[in-house]
Amino acid sequence: MANSSTSNPILCASFNQDNSCFAIGTRDGFRLFDANTGRLLYERAVGAFIIVEMLFSSDFLAIVGAGEQPSLSPRRLCLFNTTTGMALRELNFLTSIVSVHLNRKRLIVVLQENTYIYDINSLAILDTIDTVPNFKGLSAFSPSLDGCFLALPANATKGSVLVYNVMDLQSHCEIDAHNSPLSALALSSNGMYIATASEQGTIIRVHLIAEATKQSYSFRRGTYPSTIFSLSFGPATELPDILAATSSSGSLHVFSLGLAINQRSRRSNSFLGSFLPHSVSDSLDPAHHRILHNAVPAGIRSYAVIRKVEKVADRSPSGASVCRATISLITYNGYFLEYILNINQHGECSWNLEREFNLLTLLP
Repeated sequence: MANSSTSNPILCASFNQDNSCFAIGTRDGFRLFDANTGRLLYERAVGAFIIVEMLFSSDFLAIVGAGEQPSLSPRRLCLFNTTTGMALRELNFLTSIVSVHLNRKRLIVVLQENTYIYDINSLAILDTIDTVPNFKGLSAFSPSLDGCFLALPANATKGSVLVYNVMDLQSHCEIDAHNSPLSALALSSNGMYIATASEQGTIIRVHLIAEATKQSYSFRRGTYPSTIFSLSFGPATELPDILAATSSSGSLHVFSLGLAINQRSRRSNSFLGSFLPHSVSDSLDPAHHRILHNAVPAGIRSYAVIRKVEKVADRSPSGASVCRATISLITYNGYFLEYILNINQHGECSWNLEREFNLLTLLP
């Protein structure tokens, strides 16, 4: 995720495909961290970078410069080896690169009006997608080889999404998610869900990819407009699916998808539920929405991922299990924060700040 503001020291931030590591790009270079320990794994101070993407925990990186030095053009993608400190290959384009995604089979390069799909091993171009103007680099990718999808804006004036099957090299569907243009996209790691938010920022919608044009779940973030900075699904497990969102208000929002789906099933069998549109009734029910106010300073761009969701034993006498989510945030003013969200069997929740450190001053 790149930073559109020039006032913050961090220009981009990204987690790897299993959220075990993360990278930041700054005006001085880029840094790689272990997400579990916070340890600085690698740094290189050679100039400003606006894209730094890892391939799992390997020594392979895809990096793009900010253009502040002639050798770091935003139109050049460098495939970089951290072990040798050398470029493996460089790809040059006619316009600026605004987003990059990769897994063990595919490399996706998103330009302002085109997207290129490569075989990551041979770097052969497999397909080219013409897109609407996408200067913010809005895109999402599910790295699973079994559900490998790419999501891109499909319309410049309203919130339509193109979902493209990266392995089969064909369009999967187009979703009309919002009336106003998109501001955020996310795909679950297994390619099951897609989440969208518009520039209005009050409603977040989630579609099942398999039935993307038939049904959606709507969650109300708030009443007043706010810019959605990031959306993130929990890792694909057998536990209830959850979605996290950060916004310009400084709040961290967590939505329980499993609860919403169960509630919808109950509504559809009720008298009132048969008359209410699903998207309306879901958005009016706050039972599956948890909010941590002032998680980060208001107005500071932030990027959150749900790194872990697990069941743990409750400390109460009942010994019932508690759903625990580990949510990591990177703020573009230079900090890493990690919150623990506990939700008990009664739906009651508690938040704890587990870790916090400065990403710019940490030494190896």
